[in-house]
Amino acid sequence: MKKYISLIAVLALLSSCGRGDRGQLVGAEGKKWNPEKPYGMTLIPGGSFIMGKSDDDIAGQNNAPPKTVSVRSFYMDETEITNAKYRQFVNYVRDSIVRVNLAIMAEMQGATPGDDGIGEYAFADADPENLTPYQEYMLNSYGQGGPTDDYENRKLNTDIDIIWDTSEYPDVYYAEVMDSMYIPLDQVYNGQRTIDVKKLKFKYSYMDIQAAAKKKGDRSDFIRTEVVPVYPDTTVWIKDFNYSYNEPMHNDYFWHSAYDDYPVVGVSWKQARAFTQWRTKYHNDYRRKKGEAQVPTYRLPTEGEWEYAARGGLEGASYPWGGPYTKNDRGCFMANFKPLRGDYAADQALYTVEAKSYDPNDYGLYNMAGNVSEWVDSSYDPSSYEFMSTMNPTVNNPDDARKVVRGGSWKDVAYFLQVSSRDYEYADSARSYIGFRTVQDYLGTDVTLNQSNR
Repeated sequence: MKKYISLIAVLALLSSCGRGDRGQLVGAEGKKWNPEKPYGMTLIPGGSFIMGKSDDDIAGQNNAPPKTVSVRSFYMDETEITNAKYRQFVNYVRDSIVRVNLAIMAEMQGATPGDDGIGEYAFADADPENLTPYQEYMLNSYGQGGPTDDYENRKLNTDIDIIWDTSEYPDVYYAEVMDSMYIPLDQVYNGQRTIDVKKLKFKYSYMDIQAAAKKKGDRSDFIRTEVVPVYPDTTVWIKDFNYSYNEPMHNDYFWHSAYDDYPVVGVSWKQARAFTQWRTKYHNDYRRKKGEAQVPTYRLPTEGEWEYAARGGLEGASYPWGGPYTKNDRGCFMANFKPLRGDYAADQALYTVEAKSYDPNDYGLYNMAGNVSEWVDSSYDPSSYEFMSTMNPTVNNPDDARKVVRGGSWKDVAYFLQVSSRDYEYADSARSYIGFRTVQDYLGTDVTLNQSNR
């Protein structure tokens, strides 16, 4: 035993040799981190502001009484998430499902890379001669998949492109998989057979930190899993307006390139949250391959963050541009909404406009008023301003399906465009006038401003 202890002591002594800290407390180094502004976002410097309605709006003060609050710094999308950006999410989900199905088919057929057929799409660990030690261990320990779902932990081969042209399908097994992704032939009309969008579902897991912090239990007790259909509900253009001809918007608004830069609509609160989870994964997957530190999660803004950003640093303003008027000094409307007595076209737009329209506010954010209302990560409670914290305030009750929407839209009157106006919709509902934008936490405090000193 003494020889064993002596050996440990010698090894410990040897392991300390060659260190550059000279025995001093210098701290453990992590991966280098430099604040990186995400593409399409702008930095909102943290600070304090008066949240809620002004004294002259007596009715509005019932659910938004004025209250001084403070928020930390964060990045925010300059524009609402557009159709093109949301389609990137939809296409990612579509391609991932196709690749998983192709890999499963290759596994069932015993096909491996090199057969010029379905085997080219086999799982990356399908060839036992090319397994890494980690892949071999995972395969032997957990089998085909993980403990919760077969195949979900298997690595896909993304080096080969998916073939969409039916004339170039490599074999019948490939054709069978691809055929299963499209709507049945008896549902085809006008010669167009499209992807069955009901199959496009995004699965993600997260930890309910709020619950974990307040209750005792095993880590697994607080892990939540969501499976969310990702394709927007294009029928909202019909369902939202009875006795109205909006079929062209239903048919073309989401997928046609003419609307690439317009805000996505028909997306529920749950879908918007799923998008933020995917965006985080997509960004961090790239950084992980490069050996870089992971970025903070993308998410929906809290109600306090949204109003703070919408004000653009203007204290007591009614609108992002100030106010109290909706026209500038040249008589032009400052946002896309329903002015006058319901004249939709008076602001030169019948429906939505491109996400980067009109002048941005002083934080560089476009359409924080009008165009489309925006989901925020807060539940609607008429009295929430009374009990929410003054530091990074938010009230998000998972049992409350009412979620706050802010900013007003192309079909709303001017009152709902005011930065302090609150409205809500149910989390599983989608509308032709509700979209969203995302935020990301800023790591650090050196950009925090004191609003009262500016």
